[in-house]
Amino acid sequence: MTHDGRLLARAREALEDERRENQAEQQRRTDLIYHRIPEIESIDRRMRSQMSDLVRLTLSKPADLSHRLEKLQKENLDLQMRKAELLHAQGFPIDYLDEIVSCKACGDTGMVDGRLCACMERRYNRELTKELSVLLRSGDESFERFDLSLYPDTPEQESGVSARSAMRVVFSACRGFADSFPDVPANLRNLLLRGESGLGKTYLSACIARSVAERGYSVCYDTASAALEAFEKQKFSRIPEEAEAAALRAERMLSCDLMILDDLGTEMATPAAASALYTLINTRLTRSLHTVISTNCSDDELRRRYSPQICSRLFGEFLELPFYGNDIRLMKRSQ
Repeated sequence: MTHDGRLLARAREALEDERRENQAEQQRRTDLIYHRIPEIESIDRRMRSQMSDLVRLTLSKPADLSHRLEKLQKENLDLQMRKAELLHAQGFPIDYLDEIVSCKACGDTGMVDGRLCACMERRYNRELTKELSVLLRSGDESFERFDLSLYPDTPEQESGVSARSAMRVVFSACRGFADSFPDVPANLRNLLLRGESGLGKTYLSACIARSVAERGYSVCYDTASAALEAFEKQKFSRIPEEAEAAALRAERMLSCDLMILDDLGTEMATPAAASALYTLINTRLTRSLHTVISTNCSDDELRRRYSPQICSRLFGEFLELPFYGNDIRLMKRSQ
């Protein structure tokens, strides 16, 4: 995945903040122990001087170097043992004064073998998640707040099933997808949320995004029109800075752990938009990455609007979740 330098810098700042907190806590512990057990301060002072002794011996290479190094090592082990005994006797863990690090894999450097450590990837993903579109900024999107009572409980004449019962199944599938991410069941790998406006598609997709992002996975969430515009700008913009920013944004959408595309069918119907949509869907399927798409379009509308290649992937690789009920926005407005 290509990393945004601005977001990566923020992730590194977050790591540096943690390092400072760890260092402050380590200093607090050291001050406490030196006050409570003064002998340990003497031990630490002697162990530091041993490092200087080791350097001098290594450089001077006396005839009895091996013997003196062995003696220095034995003294160091004795000091460590005495230190552990003193800490234990006062009720402290024997590693109480060890260096505090948040990540043992990289030692809080953020790098392992010349690559970003998994802990830095998680910090980066948290910063990336903050860049989610304004659709998630109402702050109340959560599965716990989703209200099934807003859907009619009266069985439909044709199906004999109420909108509430049907939406209970939809809700369960969406929550199951989010809770099991990224190891979602095969039948839930990609979701297509279908239905009229105001039935909760955007809200439930936002719930998925927030739930997945809170666990450190990278999420891109945007409307179809805004997302596909980025693909067009990276190709056709005559402003280098704009094209570069669009290319980076497009790459995020192609490679993030979860892509949520809201309101498919509201974008301008142009060849460039259709090409961008195919690239987005097909690339993510090829990379086995998860995608959630919401749309107001019926099957016929999708077939009229998009190519057979796009429709084949939408109908064959996505689990359709049909939304039922009445326009919740209008209901709330009239209350």
